[in-house]
Amino acid sequence: MIDAGELKKGITITLDGQLYQVLDYQHIKMGRGSAQIRIRLRDVKAGHIVEKSFQASEKFTKAFVERRQVQFLYSDGNLYHFMDNENYEQTAVDKGLMGDTVNYLKENMNMELLTHKGVPIGVDLPISVELKIAETGPGFKGNTASAGGKPARLETGITIQVPFFINTGDSIKVDTRTGQYLERV
Repeated sequence: MIDAGELKKGITITLDGQLYQVLDYQHIKMGRGSAQIRIRLRDVKAGHIVEKSFQASEKFTKAFVERRQVQFLYSDGNLYHFMDNENYEQTAVDKGLMGDTVNYLKENMNMELLTHKGVPIGVDLPISVELKIAETGPGFKGNTASAGGKPARLETGITIQVPFFINTGDSIKVDTRTGQYLERV
């Protein structure tokens, strides 16, 4: 059992017999009365997202999640294929379980595969990944890093905001938690 204060993004809990992954967590203190927490949860099996409110004193059952180092191999339609780095066993994960992580996947990328009772429930990406700019507008002389940004489409298909001095073909580091540009590589 874990307290409400120990909840954070990415933790998997069991609630009403269902397995949920915490997507967002807010602590709310009203003027009068006890504090509450509002949690955005993703049902691991069904894939839908729900929001629930609880008293801050509530306790939750943390689900046992096994983590294995894997390498992303390829995707074919709605299945993403990973290879275990220790025993070379391949595992296919449905796109519905992947969430936003599909926006940052590159072939041969290492990450952690999350399983619950032997069934894959998702992947845990590194904090940052290096991706190549596939397309962006031109930069102009005099533009600096602090003067705003422009949209850029990355090699994985996701579009993020980058500084004006970034050009097509550059490699950049992207934060996988927020989807924001970190630095040019």
